[in-house]
Amino acid sequence: MAGELILVVEDHEKNRKLVRDVLQFKGYRTLESESAEEGIRLAQAHRPALILMDISLPGMNGITALSRLRADPVTRGIPVIAVTASAMTQDRQTILAAGFDGYQSKPIDVKGFLEAVRRVLARPVDARDDS
Repeated sequence: MAGELILVVEDHEKNRKLVRDVLQFKGYRTLESESAEEGIRLAQAHRPALILMDISLPGMNGITALSRLRADPVTRGIPVIAVTASAMTQDRQTILAAGFDGYQSKPIDVKGFLEAVRRVLARPVDARDDS
């Protein structure tokens, strides 16, 4: 179901624009951040239905940001998908082991990306809030 608010945490403007355009075209509302620190603040203030988090960010990386989100009762139940250029098998395993709800490699495959977003958003809220 479209209309949900999705927070995009991505430091590269072109990647942010692509994700924003694809999501908005499908009817999702978006909120954007260029840093993990700002992304955490926006997540606390707006409680998006989903966060799309780059891993390699200036300052705090996406894995550390995820652990902060999971430690906060306000944001712990928000699903987070890693969107990253780290496509090596070991990187993927490390990212998923950190607790992300999904993984999308860059450059994104639009169809697969949208399917991953739909799949995570379709999970029952209590299944997302088990931390």
